[in-house]
Amino acid sequence: MSDLVSILDGNTFLVSDDRGDIEPAPDSPTGLFSFDTRFLSTWVLTLGGERLHLLSADDAHSYQSQFFLAPGEPMHDLDTRVSLMRHRWISEGLAEQLTVFNHSRETIRLTVRVAMGTDFADLFEIKNVQPKQGRVTAEPGHNELRLVYQRAGFRRESLITSSTDAQVDAEGMTFHIRIGPHDEWNTLLHVAAVIRDTKGRDARAVLPLIGDRTPQVILAEQQELIDRAPKLGCDCGPLAGAYRRSLNDLAALRYQSITIGVRLIAAGLPWFMTLFGRDSIFTSLQILPFLPDLVPPTITILAGLQGTRVDDFRDEEPGKILHELRYGETAGFEEQPHSPYYGGADSTPLFVILLDEYERWTGDGRLVRQLEAQTRAALAWIDTYGDLLGTGYVWYRTRNPTTGLPNQCWKDSPDAITRADGGLPGFPRATCEIQGYAYDAKIRGARLARKFWNDPDYADRLEREAAELKARFNRDFWVDDGEYYALALDPEGRPVDALTSNIGHLLWSGIVDESRAGRIAEHLVGPRLFSGWGVRTLATGQSRYNPVGYHVGTVWPFDNSIIAWGLRRYGYREEAGRICEAILSASQHFGGRLPEAFAGYQRSLTEYPVQYPTACSPQAWSAGTPLLLLRVMLGLEPQQEHLIIDPMVPEGMGRIELLDIRGRWGTVDALGRSRGPHDPSRGH
Repeated sequence: MSDLVSILDGNTFLVSDDRGDIEPAPDSPTGLFSFDTRFLSTWVLTLGGERLHLLSADDAHSYQSQFFLAPGEPMHDLDTRVSLMRHRWISEGLAEQLTVFNHSRETIRLTVRVAMGTDFADLFEIKNVQPKQGRVTAEPGHNELRLVYQRAGFRRESLITSSTDAQVDAEGMTFHIRIGPHDEWNTLLHVAAVIRDTKGRDARAVLPLIGDRTPQVILAEQQELIDRAPKLGCDCGPLAGAYRRSLNDLAALRYQSITIGVRLIAAGLPWFMTLFGRDSIFTSLQILPFLPDLVPPTITILAGLQGTRVDDFRDEEPGKILHELRYGETAGFEEQPHSPYYGGADSTPLFVILLDEYERWTGDGRLVRQLEAQTRAALAWIDTYGDLLGTGYVWYRTRNPTTGLPNQCWKDSPDAITRADGGLPGFPRATCEIQGYAYDAKIRGARLARKFWNDPDYADRLEREAAELKARFNRDFWVDDGEYYALALDPEGRPVDALTSNIGHLLWSGIVDESRAGRIAEHLVGPRLFSGWGVRTLATGQSRYNPVGYHVGTVWPFDNSIIAWGLRRYGYREEAGRICEAILSASQHFGGRLPEAFAGYQRSLTEYPVQYPTACSPQAWSAGTPLLLLRVMLGLEPQQEHLIIDPMVPEGMGRIELLDIRGRWGTVDALGRSRGPHDPSRGH
């Protein structure tokens, strides 16, 4: 997506080409989107019937962009009488200020046209192109064009208006303009994305956080959030740039649920602008030391939407935490099960982990007491519905073979759970990292039960079960001839023996025997898994290894942040520092914004990390990665009413200073410095 330009604000985002145009492309995520529906699929500017070429573009802010354009073909001696500027921002849809400049000494007459249209595609229909079931109509009016989609009670509208006189037809607006010498002409085009409820009312009109959102309002709102984060001072330029960009992206990714009315962090643009169980939990864990007040809404909403029944279509089970929540047409008509969908086996134990980690940072025992029933239900799910085969492990197999997810772990692509020889195991599957999450959830649940729920017997039971799980896991998942943990168990209990990055999550969870932790650390920073830019999802030498395969060889920044945290937990500080340095060095090649994933080529092969072609950017848990890496390097760990600070800054990074870290202790500052001399090349 390197040639695409995106802007976003909460619920709404736009993806265009580098001239600002949107051309019809059924299988491409270009267009104006809101709540899983594409409200514009055509938005093409012409002058005198001709397309324009780009002079310069500015997309430094997440919510607005500017394009400077000129007619004709770009030439060395370009001398045009006319240039154009498109300034656009997100505002209950899209606002675009279109300005035409006359640089000549004569009055000129021009015809400006903006072709407009939409297919009202659901995001799932873009990924898997299929015909629409409803009807699209166009209603030209006075300086406005209303595009309407109707399917039974499902109605969406794009209302496009112009601030100046336009000739409006069903396919766009034409402006016949006259501009004096060295003068300009402009118009403000606005596209309102209207969502009608079953009674015909604009469903978004009742949302208190959506209103007249000018660029100034959006900037002030984002800055207010950024100002609450700790202040970073450091010698390392890539770290400083990544920290700034991460805070900006996290602010931009906040959205308001149309059914719940609170601000949450969306998982990522363009495909995942909604609440995800796993992604939202990991992002919350990453940002806790920096933006703790963003975490309770996520915990509360996930608890409120916890499964209460057995529903095969949605993979719902009592106690289970959702995987994904969607608002579009296919979810509304139950052509997809995402309203919400529960097809993730890891979200439920991760929910318990997040609640405990949140209390450890903030001291908010009230929320722990408030969510006692939901937390107990989540822990019960681990041992009941989660243990499909009654073996003491968490397994997954979709209840919905038609539209359910086959792989219900974070590596959810079809070929991700593979044997070393490339064979794919049957279902159900028990991936290793989920067992680690279950172990950690039991340990943390025991702490909550003992301290907040006055139930020591339950706490003792959870700790006993955790110890049994740890012993059982270290027996059944260990691959003797490779000295690492298997990726998964197959239905017969046999190890799925691929060497993967998942073993780093095991360190984070604490399920790894101390005697084996050193060998796991060696694998993680060894040549088969570590590319120099980060830990690959699948090791070289495995049959399905592919450096540009989604989960079979790429490097995922979020994955690496959890791995670094796990290495640090077991005392492998230098190894954790190597991963921190690698990911932060990679970030500068992406303008400070870490993508969802990038290729797993060896660092010595190229001087830059190679882009993965369809990676989401920005993505929440990638934006959270530099924050968690900061926590790892500074050794930040809450301990009752105190914050432990035990820095281990990688060699050459120089000084790192983090001021005003909020928590149950009030605010504290942390300072770390690398042992070796500062490398000036890392400060620019």
